[in-house]
Formats: sequence, structure tokens, C-alpha cells
Amino acid sequence: MGKDTIVIREIEPDDNQEIEQVIRACFHEFKIPLEGTAYTDPETSQMFEAYQKENEVYYVVEAEGEVLGGGGIKPLRDHEKDVCEIQKMYFSPKVRGKGYGKILFEKCIEVAKKMGYKTCYIESAPQLKAAIHIYESYGFKHLKSALGNTGHYSCGVWMTKTL
Repeated sequence: MGKDTIVIREIEPDDNQEIEQVIRACFHEFKIPLEGTAYTDPETSQMFEAYQKENEVYYVVEAEGEVLGGGGIKPLRDHEKDVCEIQKMYFSPKVRGKGYGKILFEKCIEVAKKMGYKTCYIESAPQLKAAIHIYESYGFKHLKSALGNTGHYSCGVWMTKTL
């Protein structure tokens, strides 16, 4: 698959079903708990609607008309206004290992800076070793406990970086 067939763009209403399937499939593939994670978030089935407020955005990775991944930024719930969270960054096996995750991750960090955020927060699951390694390589530091109130009590990995 050539790079010219991959598009990273803002989510559209028609993308909801495909991105929901990508997100949910990752939980089964990596045996991540379903309760207390993005799997059971009501917004996982309505991702377009969930990212329409100011200072939030969700991007999808599309290849030849098929949505194969995504990731977004939102203010961290119940925390200082200048802290954002990179959320719901999941990819289909079809596009993993090709560098699109890094491209999307960098885009999210750049957009967060433009939106005026000072700190970026990430929650992850220990099973997602490749993702955690990428976060570390970008200077994210591990925290001993969660920030804000995401409701994702099963995540177990919390990281932050000053933008």
C-alpha cells in the first residue's frame, strides 16, 4: 500500500461505525479489560459527536476508503484547562508498523500546542507495549497514578509531557 493512498483527516459522521470496530477489535486482540476502559465509553459508538466542542478534535486514518485507525485530543476531564488528553488512539493491524501511528501522534501533539494546551496526558494499558514505547520516545514520563477523571480505572499506565 503506497503512502499516497493513506489520508489522515478529521472524523466525519459516516466514520463512526468503522472507527468503533477498529477500537473494539484492539481490546480483544490485546486482551485489555473491557470494563473501565474506552471499550465501554458511550462515546466509542459515536466518535464524531464526541469531538465537536471547542479545543477537541479526532482524526481518522483512512486507506483506500476504509477507516483503519484514529486518535484525538480533548481537555482532560475534571482537571486544569491547559491539560489535554490524547485519547482513543487505536489502529487496525493492516496499518500497524508503517509509521502512521507516529504521524498521527505528532499531529495530535502539534494541534494540542496550537490549541494552547501546556501539558499532554495519556492513559494506556500495559498490554500496549509498542504504543507505550512510542510515548516514551517522545519524552512522555510515567506517573504513579491517574490524573483527572477519565473513568478508565483499568488502564494502569499514566503518562504526561509538558508541551
